Amino acid sequence: MAVKDYLRERFLPHLWCSGCGHGTVLNNLIRAVETLGMSKNEIVMVSGIGCSSRITGYVDFHTLHTLHGRALAFATGVKLSKPELNVIVAMGDGDALAIGGNHFIHAARRNITMTALVLNNRIYGMTGGQYSPLSGYGTLGTTAPFGNIDQGFDVVSLATAAGATFVARTTTYHVKEICDFIRLAILHEGFSVVEIFTQCPTYFGRKNKMGGAVQMLERFKTGTTSIGSKQKLAHPELIERGIFVQEERLEYCSEYDRVIARAQGAEKP
Repeated sequence: MAVKDYLRERFLPHLWCSGCGHGTVLNNLIRAVETLGMSKNEIVMVSGIGCSSRITGYVDFHTLHTLHGRALAFATGVKLSKPELNVIVAMGDGDALAIGGNHFIHAARRNITMTALVLNNRIYGMTGGQYSPLSGYGTLGTTAPFGNIDQGFDVVSLATAAGATFVARTTTYHVKEICDFIRLAILHEGFSVVEIFTQCPTYFGRKNKMGGAVQMLERFKTGTTSIGSKQKLAHPELIERGIFVQEERLEYCSEYDRVIARAQGAEKP
């Protein structure tokens, strides 16, 4: 299938702002699926509310556009009822780690097989530019006009501590990594998290005087480095990209099937 075959072209053009990085994520998500040769009927894509959640409207998969912060809860229900399907969840700052934070840590703890994409633009873009759990100390937003004093979450550290068995991070500048990491995350048996730094020039860039999309992408290029690089040793402030966790552990749906078998007397405890 061609890339365009995975799109609902009747819903285009998209509603994202000029320069938004979410289109780059959508592009590489589709390319990852195409590389795997997956049928559209094999995939369920779930999202909540926000700019990132519009991805489900543009992909021609089975889709659920759900409540704010509850995407992982709906996705868990889908996966438990139809474990043969590939479930991909697109979330922004709030869906993943504000109102959705509790769902995030427990989905990771359970190690249920699904791919969680965290599109980290460090702002609530759809609702007016409020600061988020990923904005970081000292940043500006419509709800922090004199500077944000909240420390931001480190998505990789949080996902790792909560028990996710595949954890990766990249940016919309590093497009090949997006495609590669999503492909590996989909193939992984267990809870996969791919954090993608994505630019929001309309709110975060403008409020924090970071310039337009090109300048923000340049920051992703110069402000990050591969895991374990010599650059990181020389410049500890650089943010690392790459695959941080990739391990095997008991998977939730498989274990749930065993519980059912024990309940039916087909397997001893």
